[in-house]
This record gives sequence, structure tokens and C-alpha cells, in this order.
Amino acid sequence: MTPDEIAALPYRPNVGIMLANKDGHVFMAQRLDRFSDAWQMPQGGIDEGEDAQVAALRELEEETGVPASAVTVEAETDGWIPYDLPHDLVPQLWKGRYRGQEQKWFLLRFHGDDALINIATEEPEFSTWKWMPASQIVDAIVPFKRGVYEAVLAEFQHRL
Repeated sequence: MTPDEIAALPYRPNVGIMLANKDGHVFMAQRLDRFSDAWQMPQGGIDEGEDAQVAALRELEEETGVPASAVTVEAETDGWIPYDLPHDLVPQLWKGRYRGQEQKWFLLRFHGDDALINIATEEPEFSTWKWMPASQIVDAIVPFKRGVYEAVLAEFQHRL
């Protein structure tokens, strides 16, 4: 695909989840499909007609095993935060239909025990996970998503 063809593609509607524990540390997980360190927070697509907050709670459980009953929704980003994929990844993801994702982020407070977290889900996405201080998050993210994580931290930092 040419850069002009990629630029003409839409963004995929998506939710991002900042899951924070009582100490203000954030759930971060290592992606299974990456060969180098590629940590991220849970995220996923919004089904057609699905409310973004409903999608966030669904994705949280699908990716981490954490049920909605173990969290409180504390905040959401004011708007949608887009990011573009590197051009070489566009044809490999989502059948080349999207240039990147446009995300609505939610801050969820985890009230459960770590034993509730189970990344060995039906369709696992992560190989390992940990609670990470907010100050370390941006450096752990793949470069093309750093701007998104900086924006999310700017909105939610005062609540951590």
C-alpha cells in the first residue's frame, strides 16, 4: 500500500483500559505476538452498536479475566485519541482496512485480589503481566503508541 492509500483509510474504533490498583500502579502486559519487549495496557475493538464503556469492561475480562464486579470506572478521556500504525504493519492487521486506531480510554480502579487476574484466557494476548508505576509506562511502550500513552497519563495521572 502506498502512503496516500494508507492515509485515506479510516481509524478502527477502540477502547483502552488503564487498570490501576489501590497503590496507583497500572496493569501492564507483554504482548504474545511481539519478539521484543512490547508492553501495553489492555485494549480492544468496539463491536458495532456497542457503548464504549461496555466494550472496555468486556475487553478487560476477555484479556485479563478481571470481571466488571472487581472494578470501578473512575474516569474516561474527554475525547478520542488516534494513532497511526507504522506503514509496514497496516497490511498485516485488520486485513489492511484501517490506518490505525482511535481510542476512548477508561481509568478503572481494581478492587480485587491479584488472583483474579488470569491472562491465560480463551484467546490469550499476553505472555506476562505486572503492576507498573505510572512513571515507567511511556518508556515501556512501542514508539508508535507513546503519544497515546502520554495523553492518557496526562488525563488520568492526578487520579493514580
